[in-house]
Amino acid sequence: METKALLEKINYCNSLTSYSRRKTIPVKVGNVVIGGDNPIVVQSMTTVDTMDTIGSVEQCIRMIDSGCQLIRITAPSIKEAENLQNIKDELKKRGYNAPLVADIHFTPNAAEIAAKIVEKVRINPGNYADKKKFEVIEYTDESYQEELDRIRERFLPLVKICKEHGTAMRIGTNHGSLSDRIMSRYGDTPLGMVESALEFLRICEDEEFYDIVISMKSSNTQVMVQAYRLLVQKLEEGNFKPYPLHLGVTEAGDGEDGRIKSAVGIGTLLEDGLGDTVRVSLTEDPEFEAPVAKALVDRYQYRADHEAIAVLSNYPINPFEYNRRETFEVYNFGASNVPRVIADVSAIKEITPKEMKHVGHFYLPELDKWKMNDQGADFVFTGSNPIPFMLPNGMKEIQNYEVWQNTTDAENKFPLLTFEEFLHANRFHQKLNFLFLKDSEVAAAIPFIKERADLVIILKTSNTHTYPALRRAFVYLLEEHCKIPVVPQVAYPQQSDDKTMLYTATDIGGLLVDGLGDGIMIDAQAYRELERETILKQIKLHNSISFGVLQAARTRMSKTEYISCPSCGRTLFDLQETTAMIRKRTDHLKGVKIGIMGCIVNGPGEMADADFGYVGSGKGKITLYRGKEVVKRSVPSEKAVDELIEIIKKDGMWNEPEA
Repeated sequence: METKALLEKINYCNSLTSYSRRKTIPVKVGNVVIGGDNPIVVQSMTTVDTMDTIGSVEQCIRMIDSGCQLIRITAPSIKEAENLQNIKDELKKRGYNAPLVADIHFTPNAAEIAAKIVEKVRINPGNYADKKKFEVIEYTDESYQEELDRIRERFLPLVKICKEHGTAMRIGTNHGSLSDRIMSRYGDTPLGMVESALEFLRICEDEEFYDIVISMKSSNTQVMVQAYRLLVQKLEEGNFKPYPLHLGVTEAGDGEDGRIKSAVGIGTLLEDGLGDTVRVSLTEDPEFEAPVAKALVDRYQYRADHEAIAVLSNYPINPFEYNRRETFEVYNFGASNVPRVIADVSAIKEITPKEMKHVGHFYLPELDKWKMNDQGADFVFTGSNPIPFMLPNGMKEIQNYEVWQNTTDAENKFPLLTFEEFLHANRFHQKLNFLFLKDSEVAAAIPFIKERADLVIILKTSNTHTYPALRRAFVYLLEEHCKIPVVPQVAYPQQSDDKTMLYTATDIGGLLVDGLGDGIMIDAQAYRELERETILKQIKLHNSISFGVLQAARTRMSKTEYISCPSCGRTLFDLQETTAMIRKRTDHLKGVKIGIMGCIVNGPGEMADADFGYVGSGKGKITLYRGKEVVKRSVPSEKAVDELIEIIKKDGMWNEPEA
């Protein structure tokens, strides 16, 4: 990538410090307008077989009632495309006019039929005019142009139909299904994703067709964020129109993991004013997706009123590639260490060994031993409520400075100092001290701390524009070549669990995607006046979210990752039930990535970087993958999980779960 040229002028957002939505052209989709000055649109996708007209209609109604403004329905062949008319008519008869979007893969003839019926079609440039064979092909400029001419010929009829019927189009690139042509020239990269879309966009613009929305989706949040940023940069550089963006993380999964992963990708972009329509892809019933998407976008309704952040004259971070900020190693923070989790238990007085299970450490009284699970916190912050018992080796305690000064075990506990305390302190821990800094204090603090090799900064802001405010503080450190490790801390008022997941994933996940941050800490003080069990429940949630955010940002893999599609009318088995079954058998495999896909469309391509894959290939038949390589075909579904485990064992990535 021509990185140096790209970095000379950052064009991917209006401002890195002041919230401002990117101004795009408005695209009319039935009675909904995406982009322009219009609010961000929430959408989702049906999971019922498209040929089941009444089932599809009733699911659409549940989705609309849950806040969904656009409904996407798969049309894998001509018969499904034709049946969209029956679905549309039945919805209208029942008083529902939400626009419909036909989802097309592999079948241009189905797209051409659907475009005459629904308000929008989605095509995937990776497989609209290509059959993916995972072949590496050497192209000359001439042979590459011949391929582009072939695509133009295949794609042009759809463009003309859309233009004639006033049908909008989404050019939706997926990281996992880039064509062999793109892969051969650009590789498995964000640039390849962008170029895949631009090939089709140029054809549209040549035909003066502009009712287009673009997406750059991936199950890897780093790749997804980089691709969207690069897309906007390339649109600007190429003098394209500023098309609206559809944001989404593919195959995010279910439950807490799916929500966190979606928010790391989508939230990071929303923070910089990118995104005009959002779909959260959960392996759950689709009516549960819209409320999550709405919770994400509603956060920006009044964001422009945030406290001012110092303008950036120079941006030392490459937003198009992942590069971790260079830091000193301080104790077990920074340098090549994984980001650390600090659990805030300071709201609990006289905490007991039994209660440490909420941060992943289990005391076994019969054996007088400790056991730690995959989400065992690295540090606990006790504030002014020191722990009265010996901690396990895998966890250390942080205390407020005044408490630490009077502790009898100052060697095995670590102090947290405010900036004021730091300036006047005459005693420090020999190896590790935590310095609490507000973002507004960082610039002033740098001259006093720059060369200290015994400090870790706990960084916090009260600015409602949290991620950019914290990012701005990191830029001060980068500009002054200050290499002290930094742990971002976030604090929220009492709120729903979903909001805490989504907000933390956005505010800290965005930093991690940018290579900033050596840990994570969620303040629990908002719950200190509540009952003890309620506080402990929040501490457990915060600990789980912390590990989830680190994993979703691809900076610390602490558990099995499931890349599972959200199901659609193409799905060949009960995806939720199957995912739960596979998770039950494999969720002890730390760091292993398993793709669970309902059909071949969401098969080897969409799994992108999964280690193993479980893909529906026919009624009751499963194809099993190692990476993108087929290992076994047509495995009966009742035997497929056992066969999957055998493949994992043969690869040496299996270990038996503990009793």
